[in-house]
Amino acid sequence: MTTTTLDAPTAPARTGRPGDGAARARARRTRLLHWIAVHTVAVAAALFFVLPFVFVFLTSVMSDGQAMSGELWPTTWHWSNYVTVFETPGFLDWWKNSLMYAGLGTLFTVCSAVPVAYALAKFRFRGRRTALVLVLSTMMLPPQVVVIPMYLVWAQQFHLAGSLWPLIIPMAFGDAYSIFLLRQFLLTIPQEYLESAKVDGCGELRTLLRIVVPMARPGIAAIALFQFFFCWNDYFGPQIYAAQNPAAWTLSYGLESFKSAHSVNWNLTMAATLLVMAPVIIVFFFAQKAFVEGVTLTGVKG
Repeated sequence: MTTTTLDAPTAPARTGRPGDGAARARARRTRLLHWIAVHTVAVAAALFFVLPFVFVFLTSVMSDGQAMSGELWPTTWHWSNYVTVFETPGFLDWWKNSLMYAGLGTLFTVCSAVPVAYALAKFRFRGRRTALVLVLSTMMLPPQVVVIPMYLVWAQQFHLAGSLWPLIIPMAFGDAYSIFLLRQFLLTIPQEYLESAKVDGCGELRTLLRIVVPMARPGIAAIALFQFFFCWNDYFGPQIYAAQNPAAWTLSYGLESFKSAHSVNWNLTMAATLLVMAPVIIVFFFAQKAFVEGVTLTGVKG
């Protein structure tokens, strides 16, 4: 008996439509043009922000005559301009005062904002929302409104006029913006971590230091950078409290006096300006990852 086998019918070969190749080519061309457009805008925006710093740097290493001539590239590089700025009477004192103001102000703000933000984010007590509203309401009050009564208190009652302490001491009692920003970040921390720590015998303080603070490092870094930048660039506060005492001037306020004394020496003025900006740029360059992460994660929960 013979058996016959039937071959399975073969599927017809798929052939693309005549317009598929042209459509894919158009799609690739569109993606390429989009990539070029986006990167062109990004490069233009980067140059828009970078070129002023390049101009300040190039002017700072020019001679007096060339800085006033309008030339963009220095013929000779005068690095001694920075030495001249540092040798200006009082400039190193301004540096020390700025570091003390920014350093202590940042430390006091972080130490005072962390426990308050933790309480507003994780504690359940009567009047919690009212307390949050009161904290936020202080952000709506312009500092110029209270500057006169505050100055009278610090000058007449505590005799601290002519120093930076009237600006530093209040930071030990909290900053509304830092409290709110950190509170929003702490809301993203799961409650289960805190409950597990309490089950293991941790009190509130130990839970805060061992669990919350390590997990909230990006948020703490964000408020620390905000406060450091504010203190370093603050001009209004030192003008009010330290104007009559040059030994207590900060860089932001002393730079105005330096510019007035060297109004025709644009190279020295630019060198001093670059030295004032350098610490802020360096700090942000090394801490930008934690800063961006802290700001990005803030406000996930309300």
